[in-house]
Amino acid sequence: MTEVINLREIILGILMEVMEEEEQSHQVLRRVLEKYQFLDKRDRAFISRVSEGTLENLILIDYIIGQFSSVAVADMKPLIRNLLRLSVYQLKFMDSVPDSAVCNESVKLAQKKGFYNLKGFVNGVLRSIARNLDKVVYPDRETMPVAHLSVLYSMPEWIVKDWMNLYGFDTVEKICQAFQEPSRTYVRCNFSKASKEQIIESLAAQNILAEPSPYLDCALELKGVNYLQAVEAFKKGWIQVQDISSMLVGEAANPAWSDYCIDVCAAPGGKALHLADKLKGSGYVEARDLTDQKADRIQENIERAGMINIQAIAADATIFYPASVEKADVLLADVPCSGLGVIGRKQDIKYKMTPAKQAEIVKLQRKILDTVFQYVKVGGTLIYSTCTIGAEENQYNLKWFLDNYPFRLESLDPYLPQAWRSKTTQAGYLQLLPGVHKADGFFLARLTRIG
Repeated sequence: MTEVINLREIILGILMEVMEEEEQSHQVLRRVLEKYQFLDKRDRAFISRVSEGTLENLILIDYIIGQFSSVAVADMKPLIRNLLRLSVYQLKFMDSVPDSAVCNESVKLAQKKGFYNLKGFVNGVLRSIARNLDKVVYPDRETMPVAHLSVLYSMPEWIVKDWMNLYGFDTVEKICQAFQEPSRTYVRCNFSKASKEQIIESLAAQNILAEPSPYLDCALELKGVNYLQAVEAFKKGWIQVQDISSMLVGEAANPAWSDYCIDVCAAPGGKALHLADKLKGSGYVEARDLTDQKADRIQENIERAGMINIQAIAADATIFYPASVEKADVLLADVPCSGLGVIGRKQDIKYKMTPAKQAEIVKLQRKILDTVFQYVKVGGTLIYSTCTIGAEENQYNLKWFLDNYPFRLESLDPYLPQAWRSKTTQAGYLQLLPGVHKADGFFLARLTRIG
């Protein structure tokens, strides 16, 4: 019994860090699982599932709590609020956990944390929910479409409205559904280090299934991998963890032999390493990012991959470096963004982003572009990309850039799988949507400097 209480206490700590202290969920969970690596696999899986599941379904859970609590969720003590959240997740989504156990252990945990006077409140709310969960009425799909998607898929209403204006109800529902599917693990093959056959054989020797992607020759989907750092192909630098959408940047950049490349926002380095791999030991790649810490992280990946034509450098993309003017044959501007295209991997992003924060991000993106365009040679290539799916950071930014700087769009079609080609890719840009494309949400544009 004590062990169950301790597991829930660990989960409560995770939620408190993420929701009340603004920590990033994937970093907190990784740190906690490393700290408690002595727990057996089942207990670690319980921690992961309840933590991630609660964050994934937070708006839905708060909606349910609101139907049975006399106190608004926002007005509750933070610890009680998050204790109720993780408990309601178990009640709704985990049939293997008895309702009585969820209620009893939550009451004990409230008391243990010093909220003896609120244990009756916790008990009453949870038992009412357990008895009446099947009676909860949710917003109607036809008469309240925004609220319907927001509650059922735990997506903030402002995001739903923004996306519905762009894509319509059915597509937004597909996007939301895709975010709730289990994340896939993709790796990119470093062909300058090993062939695909060698890589697949090495993975198979460790009982890891590697399925080739139907979209990109360099991509593999891994199944059965538990701890990537123990995988021989990873330790040898044969593979790099990277989503297919991210791999498209290197494919679209298509550097020529001996090209000089600059990635101005490179951490953790996957896209820059892709360029170095495609250069086959020729040319040079500057992998820049804001801090020494980020540069060190990139350098670790460079050293693991054993690449000789790439270097990590700490450099602020908003600061102008005269020595870089017209130096790049290829420049990658994978700029900081709202990250709303990768909600499936980082569920708390959607709760922490706001329209005001997004507006500030757009300003930062434009400041970066206003600085780094000068590093591209006339006739050189600039790749603009984000891991988000709203127009403000993507299509609107692209139009602003084309209106103000000496660049033109170039067709992406020669570098894309047939299934992803369209009128926009022929024009020079691609918007990937989860649920529509089998990839993270991602935006990509290829531009050539003309003056």
